[in-house]
Amino acid sequence: MAMADITVRGAGAFGLTIAWVCAQRGARVQVVDPNGAGSGSSGGLVGALAPHVPENWNPKKAFQLDSLLMAEKFWSEVEAAGGVSSGYGRTGRLQPIKDDKALGMARRRAETARELWQGEAEWSVCKTSDLGSWAPPSATGYVIHDTLTARMSPRRAGASLIAGLAVMGIDVVPEAPDQGLVVHAKGFAGLQELNAELGKTIGSGIKGQSAVLRFDAGEVPQIFADNLYMIPHADGTLAIGSTSEREFDNPDETDDLLEDVIDRIRTLMPVLHGAEVIDRWAGVRPRSKSRAPMLGAYPNRPGHFIANGGFKIGFGMAPKVAHVMADLLLNGVDAIPDGFRVEDNL
Repeated sequence: MAMADITVRGAGAFGLTIAWVCAQRGARVQVVDPNGAGSGSSGGLVGALAPHVPENWNPKKAFQLDSLLMAEKFWSEVEAAGGVSSGYGRTGRLQPIKDDKALGMARRRAETARELWQGEAEWSVCKTSDLGSWAPPSATGYVIHDTLTARMSPRRAGASLIAGLAVMGIDVVPEAPDQGLVVHAKGFAGLQELNAELGKTIGSGIKGQSAVLRFDAGEVPQIFADNLYMIPHADGTLAIGSTSEREFDNPDETDDLLEDVIDRIRTLMPVLHGAEVIDRWAGVRPRSKSRAPMLGAYPNRPGHFIANGGFKIGFGMAPKVAHVMADLLLNGVDAIPDGFRVEDNL
């Protein structure tokens, strides 16, 4: 077997997409993960690819916009290569508007979205009465509807990438020696290693719990209400979640906090009463100190790089992260935006 140009350590959202783009560009790639693909937070259930609000523009929001607009082409290419659906769909999002102040703000953001989203998507204010049974309760009778938000199934997306990489002769292996440049995309475990190695807190883990209901809502927008996500997936199920737990004893076990989420969502959306829970998940999501993706050279390790910290936004950011990291690894082009650098967390 030929020596790899790139070794990717970690087979989650960042690791697999970086491997995919590097391989697309002709690099020889090996992907190493002792726990297998999607074993960390990228093996979850929710899959909300949602933008930040269209105001107070900054490099993070611009980067995210680029990535969300790249997503349809990115995932269609992955799916075409390996023949496995990622469950991607740009189906939009509904958010209830709680009071008159929020209603005025939502209408102003409709104006800024026209400029900042470059006409590629809309942010509008709609009456709940126009939406039928699939609408969150709203004290004002209005909701925000944006057409930039998309959904995907994290597990299907991982399987889609694995299938696409396999066509290129790249499998995820449990162990292998470093070859070529090395990308550390190891999520929470990688942040723990960095913290220990550098003697300071570079990042932490936030536990999340989510579930899947047997409920086919059809091709309708996802809902974000009361800090809860309801994501209608392509396979006719509904993913719901999630908790955000800074302190926890059992990182991969569900508990009463998830049952509370399920109860809250059923209360919020009566149409979901009686929908069977068919899957539950818990895992720890990597959050960098800066709260942005952490990209760039690994401190004091020449030839090693980091791609980590995609807390809640990993799959949404992944297409752009993968291209930026491929530019850096293969061409020496540093297009990492301010706020996303490893140094921003030191």
